[in-house]
Amino acid sequence: MTDRETEIPVEELEVLELVEEIDEAEDFSAPTGLLGKAIGLGDDRNAGMDPEQPKRLSASFNPFMSSLFPVLFVDRQLRIIAINPACAKLFVGFPRMEGNYFFDIFGRFFQVEDIRRIRETIVGGKNGYSWKGETRIKSHDMATVQTRVYVFPAEIAKNPVEFVIMFDDVTEENRQLLRAVFLSLLEASKLKDNDTGKHITRVNYYSKRLAEELFYSLGTQYPNIDADFIDNIGFLASMHDVGKIGTPDDILNKEGPLSDWEWTVMREHTKNGAFILSTYPNPMAKEIALSHHERWDGGGYPFQLEGEMIPLAARIVSIADVYDALRMRRSYKPALSHDVAVSKMMADRGTHFDPFLIEVFNIISDEFDKIYKVNRDNE
Repeated sequence: MTDRETEIPVEELEVLELVEEIDEAEDFSAPTGLLGKAIGLGDDRNAGMDPEQPKRLSASFNPFMSSLFPVLFVDRQLRIIAINPACAKLFVGFPRMEGNYFFDIFGRFFQVEDIRRIRETIVGGKNGYSWKGETRIKSHDMATVQTRVYVFPAEIAKNPVEFVIMFDDVTEENRQLLRAVFLSLLEASKLKDNDTGKHITRVNYYSKRLAEELFYSLGTQYPNIDADFIDNIGFLASMHDVGKIGTPDDILNKEGPLSDWEWTVMREHTKNGAFILSTYPNPMAKEIALSHHERWDGGGYPFQLEGEMIPLAARIVSIADVYDALRMRRSYKPALSHDVAVSKMMADRGTHFDPFLIEVFNIISDEFDKIYKVNRDNE
């Protein structure tokens, strides 16, 4: 037993272990009811469950069933009685909720102390039978949803039997606020390197499409790729060269090849980018900026990482970045056709690029061509 475990009461440890069991369970469609039992919310899933109860409670449901906010109703045992359409839409892919305990479905997303406080609210009437808090909810197929959670009685009564649990999804609001800060840095870096056109937009699309292919077709081989991974790489891929904001203009915009010492300075943009993005809450941002110029054979920079030492997101962005660079006309090079660009990249299978990822790229390369043509630079 660790020192941390000795500080937690045995009863809380049992609850924590049950939350972890739920989090690790692969068969999410078969709730156990163990968590509800552990925190004193009943030990028989069907005990006292009147099949006609939802019909009798319809008057309580009506004000909420058409609400834009996801809402579910629970009884005093935190057994879910009904959900509204907005709730079903938000938590698509989750197991059937009606008849199951709230914490069997959502327990792994709450802190143990919050679980206890919600129980005290509903069973003991604490704070007028009301509670509010925040949590982050996700599944493998659903990107993380950041929500405020409100618990309150469905009917004002001395001893309320039914309760409303309402979710206020603030994911997009918080995402836009966070990303706006980093987009301003990206715009500043574009002012430095004014020959890139829509390069960063296309790299986002390529990277997201390759990640989607890995997720939908090869998910078992890449368990780390989930809905969050796809969403994040679709934004963060564009940040791969943000470190160029610290590269001198005369090097960044030089016509013709760079000298050895100029290349040394240019390569520092990977470290500069990692430093700039180190405050971004997802480590993927820093990984992409730092490692998108590493090579599978260890011949890249800045640290000569090789093979799977290179973060997966950086390996994906490397393919997207090089493809687009080959397709683009720059001041020092002509544009290449799609077929020639793909041929050159396939020749670097196992040297520059992850040999498996580049094969996947080859299979869907026609989609890269479509992305390039739809988002072509204005000549």
